[in-house]
Amino acid sequence: MVHNDTVERILDAASALFAERGFAETSLRTITSTAGVNLAAVNYHFGSKKTLIQAVFARYLQPFCETLEANLDARIGARAGADELLQCLFDSMLESAERVGEPPQRFMRLLGLAYTQSQEHLRRFIVAEFGAHYSRFTGLLKAALPQLDPVAFYWRLYFMLGATVFTLSSFDSIRAILNSEFERDSSLEQAVDLLVPAISGMLRVEQRPPGSGVPAP
Repeated sequence: MVHNDTVERILDAASALFAERGFAETSLRTITSTAGVNLAAVNYHFGSKKTLIQAVFARYLQPFCETLEANLDARIGARAGADELLQCLFDSMLESAERVGEPPQRFMRLLGLAYTQSQEHLRRFIVAEFGAHYSRFTGLLKAALPQLDPVAFYWRLYFMLGATVFTLSSFDSIRAILNSEFERDSSLEQAVDLLVPAISGMLRVEQRPPGSGVPAP
């Protein structure tokens, strides 16, 4: 899709409103009013609300995947460790966010909504359009963590995603609390630098055999 000024205004409005209110709660009329366009413009450029939601995600995910692929090619060897891979992932996220002009906090809110609201069409779209990039990265990450069985690796990926989505989507609120409680500030880049080793530790922690938990008193 060629992005002209009208398309960009619609995408800007949709991205902000979806992140603030949710997908189901945001009407096309609210989007067109915010963007300063008529409903016919949305229908002409996107055809449906579902396609518009997909376009909002593609506007961020396309440059993110391109940046990630380039960084993996340039920086990552066949025996890369988990820390190195995760740093590459988050560096790519910040680079592509700057390139798009889309705050990572907003996209993370959208990503969280994609999992908590019923958007099966979006999951299918992301898998079809960007699944190969996901498979390459997770394949490298799995090779760096050979001690994990597939089920444990699957769950830890989602633990990682949950920690990332919550931390980054809530960054502005967490930063305000930090300022209030400790009179200290942190940039998004500093928060990411702290997040990477925490997530890496979550992925690499020793796996307990079944039934080895602490017994109930």
